Amino acid sequence: MWMKVEFLAFPKAFTGNVAVFVGAEKQLLATAEAIDAAADGAVTRALEAGRFTGAKGQTQTVLGHSGDIARLLLLGVGKGQDLDARAAEELGGVVAAEANAAGHTAVTVVVDPVEGSRLSPGAMAAHLALGVRLRSYRFDKYKTKDKPEQKLSLQRLTVVLAAPADARKAYAQLEPVVDAVFLTRDLVSEPPNVLYPAEFARRAKELTKLGVKVEILGEAEMKKLGMETLLAVGQGSGRDSQLLVMKWMNGPKGQAPVALIGKGVCFDTGGISLKPAAGMEDMKWDMGGAGAVTGAMKLIAGRKAKANVVAVCALVENMPDGNAQRPGDVVKSMSGQTVEVINTDAEGRLILCDAMWYAQQKFKPQAMVELSTLTGAIVVALGHERAGLFCNDTELSNRLRAAGSGIGEKLWRMPLGPKYDKLIDSEIADMKNVGGGRDGGSITAAQFLQRFVQDGVAWAHIDIAGVAWSGKGDTITPKGATAFGVRLLDRLIAENYEG
Repeated sequence: MWMKVEFLAFPKAFTGNVAVFVGAEKQLLATAEAIDAAADGAVTRALEAGRFTGAKGQTQTVLGHSGDIARLLLLGVGKGQDLDARAAEELGGVVAAEANAAGHTAVTVVVDPVEGSRLSPGAMAAHLALGVRLRSYRFDKYKTKDKPEQKLSLQRLTVVLAAPADARKAYAQLEPVVDAVFLTRDLVSEPPNVLYPAEFARRAKELTKLGVKVEILGEAEMKKLGMETLLAVGQGSGRDSQLLVMKWMNGPKGQAPVALIGKGVCFDTGGISLKPAAGMEDMKWDMGGAGAVTGAMKLIAGRKAKANVVAVCALVENMPDGNAQRPGDVVKSMSGQTVEVINTDAEGRLILCDAMWYAQQKFKPQAMVELSTLTGAIVVALGHERAGLFCNDTELSNRLRAAGSGIGEKLWRMPLGPKYDKLIDSEIADMKNVGGGRDGGSITAAQFLQRFVQDGVAWAHIDIAGVAWSGKGDTITPKGATAFGVRLLDRLIAENYEG
């Protein structure tokens, strides 16, 4: 995953593996046109012989022309008005995929100005390089044998443009994204025998090197605080539960912070309400919310954001044994409210309600955003394209959706309301942890969490169950952990809460 990235001015001649821009309708941009002329029309002839049109993301390889270029990749950029930051990153992802598939160790990408684009060449070059880096991720630390074609080969990226200094400056601001996203992908990808609550907390403590203040509360401390709902989830595990607290207070003095809350179920068997065996291995990524929040804190600190941000992650394992909580148990939350546990597999909301209450009591946030792989119901509703957004404040909802749209982390606002809330009323406690049936499962989960939001706090719950892990991957994300939410939370802070 290591890669050298450099931005250079135009050389006298191109050598090696080179990628050049082609616009919609086979429009050769400046460098492609110059190479075509030097090669006696080889590029034009190749275009005439294939289906390549220059649409965004299309590629065509040209071989056998004159000069020192070993392999020329024609990279379709489409229409200029469609070429924004996300599109530039996706072009970088295409370059990375093509280079690694061909086994190249080095590639040069030429960034010519694209008429009508909303990006300057410098910004385009920086985002393209970011896309190359994000696509060049692979979690293979436990592989002792690997086929050559499965290895990532690309080690050096050179981006050529007229004003490389502009690109260097822009890329320096984007580069912290890579480390933050890779941290989250690593956390979510680790096997559960390696990443358990204490180990997750230990890795998060590395953020102190960036200036993040990290505190870890153990079970005895949480018991004193009255976090019975959180502790009840982990009582069937041989691993102690942890509460991870991270603080980045680099904004205006006295300004109330934004609180980020993450669900960190490092492995979820379902407890006594045991899940089916098929696919249970995927439950190692039931800590995707905590992983995303931790990555976001790394990114916020890595770019030295002028903001006050705190993060609270509840870290547990949900395991069945003789001491595990049972369906029918009644537990008391830190807020004092009581919960009848109907299904021990609806455990995420039980740990989050205590984490949310702690964050509000301790830090008095102006806004609170929580991320969790909370319900399978949200996957039924939205598939794997969008995360479900539940929010009690329209302004916060709009801010989150705007932040996500620019980076491809899409949200869809879901409803809340009194009639949904009644579905979690209990006859013997203040509430039960699931509704009466399968109907509206993601909504009743959100209604449960809303009961732990204090008056005057703008709150959002983002259910990332369908987007935290990808079975296919996309242009800038390989198959596996996506790190959805890292850039979303950082963009939310950058655009709305920095002083």
